[in-house]
Amino acid sequence: MQDGFLFILLALHKSFLAFFSSSKRIWKHVLFRIGRMSKRGRGGASGAKFRISLGLPVGAVINCADNTGAKNLFVIAVYGIRGRLNRLPSAGVGDMFVASVKKGKPELRKKVLQAVVIRQRKQFRRKDGTFIYFEDNAGVIVNNKGEMKGSAITGPVAKECADLWPRIAANAGSIA
Repeated sequence: MQDGFLFILLALHKSFLAFFSSSKRIWKHVLFRIGRMSKRGRGGASGAKFRISLGLPVGAVINCADNTGAKNLFVIAVYGIRGRLNRLPSAGVGDMFVASVKKGKPELRKKVLQAVVIRQRKQFRRKDGTFIYFEDNAGVIVNNKGEMKGSAITGPVAKECADLWPRIAANAGSIA
């Protein structure tokens, strides 16, 4: 069954390319678009993310754990959430989300920024079977590539976040 389905897809793909082979310019464009893979994947994150409990829904206010001058972050939206009717999109440790600063330096406030969750109070299960939770919810401000805006992080960073975001791990004081 699957082999037949794959053959049909392959045949459609070949006929699609043959259709555009008359014009070299279009041919190159089609090959470029089909053969290209994403370079960054998770916006600077490296590796696959293990499924963890999501503890920060849209509308949550969390601490900002870097030295940018922001005191807290408001969760506006979460990247990579496909969603379900009437379910609030939620973020967990290692997730990138859209944020705004509610308290902090005036130049950071009233702007839409990207941030990554580094700690959450909701317990989550690790691969080895242990459950872990932190005493607060915290995140750090990053750019599109996953590089931190600040240069230092206060408090521990979850190991799951450090594995996904190498630039955050480099600035972390301790990884728990």
